[in-house]
This record gives sequence, structure tokens and C-alpha cells, in this order.
Amino acid sequence: MPRRPAKPPDLPEHLVADPAGFDACLEHLTAVKAVAFDTEFVGEDAYRPELCLVQVATAEHLYVIDPFAVGPLDRFWALLTDPARTTVVHAGREDIRLCYFAAGKPPANVVDVQIAAGLAGLTYPIGYAGLVQELLSQRMTKGETLTDWRRRPLSASQVRYAFDDVRYLLPAWKRLSDRLRRHGRLGWAEEEFGTFVGKAVGDEASAERWRRVKGLGGLDRRGLAVAREVFAWREAFAKRVNRPPRTVLRDDLLVEIARRSPKSAEDLQSLRGLPRGEPEAILEAVRRARALPPEELPELEPRENDPAHVVLLGNLLGVVLSDLCSRNKLAANLVASQSDLKAVVRAKAAGRELPDVPLTRGWRATAILPELLAVLDGRDALRVVKPASTAPLQYVPVSGSNAELGMRSAESEKPGGGSAETSSKPV
Repeated sequence: MPRRPAKPPDLPEHLVADPAGFDACLEHLTAVKAVAFDTEFVGEDAYRPELCLVQVATAEHLYVIDPFAVGPLDRFWALLTDPARTTVVHAGREDIRLCYFAAGKPPANVVDVQIAAGLAGLTYPIGYAGLVQELLSQRMTKGETLTDWRRRPLSASQVRYAFDDVRYLLPAWKRLSDRLRRHGRLGWAEEEFGTFVGKAVGDEASAERWRRVKGLGGLDRRGLAVAREVFAWREAFAKRVNRPPRTVLRDDLLVEIARRSPKSAEDLQSLRGLPRGEPEAILEAVRRARALPPEELPELEPRENDPAHVVLLGNLLGVVLSDLCSRNKLAANLVASQSDLKAVVRAKAAGRELPDVPLTRGWRATAILPELLAVLDGRDALRVVKPASTAPLQYVPVSGSNAELGMRSAESEKPGGGSAETSSKPV
């Protein structure tokens, strides 16, 4: 039977474009405990994204705030970062960072419905329109994704798009939180939200961001030191001139400078695409790197040339993980990456302690990892029982001998259950 579409929230809509309207908006937000939050920004030609709109929804009202017209947003950010309030977003990394840039801290008590969806049996990552369709049976039009949000006046379609971006967030979270509560996963979600926010703001402060530059793999430790120093110069210069760092100096040029380790302005002149007036500053960064003692040089990133058995067992764990997540309505790619699985296999094969990766922490370590280790340690074997089934595998607990093997099945674990096609691995 098709699901009846949920009635869309019919809420008063407020385009806030003057200080008086902003005051009224803040007065309402002060009295509520949960807000949906989204932003529109332009980030292609500035060091940090330029905030162009702020959208907020509560259970009673929808607001689109024009930051170009209402004045400083300090009081709004103070409300958003107040621990007494929950902030609901969808794929909200950049929204969180915009708050962090403005207020020095992220929104309080963040809920990201994209993450919640992955923990509640939906695809991860799922787009906002897909999420709204899946949970609320409402169709959204995403026709303004390439809009230049700096331009004024805003069109009617732009305003409608902005309202819709927060219109469904609170109802979606209500549906998802009900599912998570039924499955006993609200604690998992809170853990994931905290990790998500930490990564969003941690990216800004990370001392190792330079390692994300593409092409560093062929450099020795001295070359990595040059890359690190030139990267630091690039960040500072880009911030000063308010341009995206990669438009100031492309990654491939940064790596080439690190490879050549130039000693003079003449050495740099053979490279095209350097910013004018900056050769001496770049050379000074190179000199700093060349002056470092060996013990202060960056370490080389270890290369993973895994033997065949590690690759094989990593792939096997990937199969088990997919099966577990399918049975238990989890998005497998949210639970663990192939890199995590191979790291666990490497450690077990070498007789070392398990690595510090997401799979070995928090709820994953208690709910998922033991099932994977049971297979990896040989305590569980796998058997294909029905290839056409959505859950074709059966888990066989292995004891002393083949004669003692017993079949675990989904139905045999239920009261009154008869024969079963597959085992159930409840999470």
C-alpha cells in the first residue's frame, strides 16, 4: 500500500530584510528549543565563503534572513551556539563552519539528518530532496543550486527555494528520531553528530592540512618540508588577499616548487602561474624548510602495499559488513570504510593491537566490530544458503570439530520459529 504523503508544514514565512524584522525573528528564536538551519553562500572567489542568506525554521515559523540588509548577525550566532538549543541541518559541514568562523564555535547540539538517515536504514549520503521524498513523500524542486546568491533583489523562486531548504528539516528529524529510538540508536546518532562537528571545525585548525595537497607521494622528507612551508605561505597570502588558496598557487605548482627546492628568483622564473610580487616570500619559505634539522622534517606517509591475503580478508570483511548492515538497516559506507577493514586485517595478521580507526571506536566497536572479528578469527564461518534471497548468507559458529557445527538462523532465534533461510545478526 503506498505511503500517504505527509502534509507539508504550512507555516508563516518571513523574509527578514530589515533590523526590525531581525529583532522579531530573534525574539521568537529565543523562546524555542529546536531550530532548522541552512545557509546560502558563494565560495568560489574568496578565501572563506561569503554568507549570502540564512534560513531558519521552527515548529511555528519559517525565516529567510538577508545578512546584507539586517546588520551584524552576532546575536543570531549567540542563539545558535547556546547549549539550550538543538540545531538541525542536512549535510551541514559548511553551515557549521560558517557559524564557527563568525562566532568562534559551532552550533550547539547539532543534528544532521543525512547522518541520521544512514543510521536508520536509508542511503548514505542521501540528498535533501531524496530524503524528503523518502520520509515525507514530498517532491522538491532544486532549481537554484547554481544561483549567485549575492545578487539583489532576490527572485520569488530564489526565496521559495530558500524557504524549502529548511521547511522539512524538523519533520524529517522527527521521523528519523522515532526510527532511531525504536532501534536503540539515538546514542549512536549523538556520537556521530559530535564526531561530524569536530571534523568540520577541526579541518580549519588542523596542522596537517598540507598533506591533502595532491602529488606529494614522490617527495622525500626534505621535499615534504618545503611543501609544508610553501603551503603555510599560501594560506597566509590567500587570507590576506581574500582569494581561494588554490587560485593563488595551484597544487601542482606547489609540489613542483617542493621538488625543485629553488635557491634564487631565477630558479622560480621558469615556473608559470606564480603570483606577482611574491617570489621572495616563496623563496623564504623554501629556505626555512632547507634549514630544518633532520629530526624536524615531516615523516613519509606509509605506503600500503598489502599482500594478497590482506586484500582477500579485507574484501571478505566487506562482504560480511554489507550483509550485517543490510539485515540491520544501516548504511554500510557510514559504518566502516574499506581502509578501516584492511587496517583491522593488517593488525590481526601481524598479531598487533587493533588500530585506532573509526571502526574500533564507540558504537561501532561494540555493535559491529565483534561480528567482523568472529569471522576474521575463525569463530564464525559463512555459508551461502539461498543466492536469490536479500540475505543469502548463513553464519556457522565453529567449535571443536565439524561434527559440532551448528547452524544459526533468523527464525530459530525467534520464539516459535521454524526453519530459516539465513542467520540473523542483530545490531
